[in-house]
Amino acid sequence: MGHILAKTVTAEELSRPLAIVDGSGWLGGSIQGWDVLCLAAAGGRHSALYHAAGANVTVLDISDGMLELDRRVSQELKFNVRLIQGSMLDMPMLRDSEFDLVIQPVSTCYVPEVARVFAEVSRVLKPNGLYVSQHKQPINLQASLKTQLGKYAIETELGAIAIAAKPDEPSPLREPSTREFAHSLESILGGICKSGMVIEDIVEPNHANKDAGIDTMGHRSRFVPPYIRIKARKKVGSQLKMSGLILP
Repeated sequence: MGHILAKTVTAEELSRPLAIVDGSGWLGGSIQGWDVLCLAAAGGRHSALYHAAGANVTVLDISDGMLELDRRVSQELKFNVRLIQGSMLDMPMLRDSEFDLVIQPVSTCYVPEVARVFAEVSRVLKPNGLYVSQHKQPINLQASLKTQLGKYAIETELGAIAIAAKPDEPSPLREPSTREFAHSLESILGGICKSGMVIEDIVEPNHANKDAGIDTMGHRSRFVPPYIRIKARKKVGSQLKMSGLILP
């Protein structure tokens, strides 16, 4: 809590909630009545937006402090939300096939083993349910936050723990005093497929800004794409092949 990206929902966002949460148009124009799990997504923003868009919302997060923001926002806006403190790695309090949609903002970088996360997501999704998630690109966590001799340098091995931001230099790309694992694309994309879901679309959110000053997020993003956003679906009757691919 306190990171510059941890901001509660605004009135302007609530005036167009589906447009805010579904800029890519992946949710089909309406989520009215859907059961939605906001996974590792506490903080007083996602819960309010998905509720405003018509969903029945559950939030699971490991941080009670972040969940408290959801409690406060739900009380202020007078809506019901189920809040659960727990780990994305193990969710026994959630039933099999409980949700139409699981959304997960950037958070898989905080755990050493992503396969367990995807297995749990697949378990709690209904058949044909959607998993919309965003992850830090491996190169984002491997590359330096600041230029070295005018260039961003690769300083972290793939799969290793990224170098944290300095406490006196907060960054939207890296948190101070936090372990962030540079997971490979194979572990992210392949892990989703091996869990029983099929990837339907991928986007790389564009944060590049040609006018941004050097060593800023906008400048670095011209060379180092920070995120990958994925739409996946739990298929009915899919069979897992030895290659790890899910085929209809």
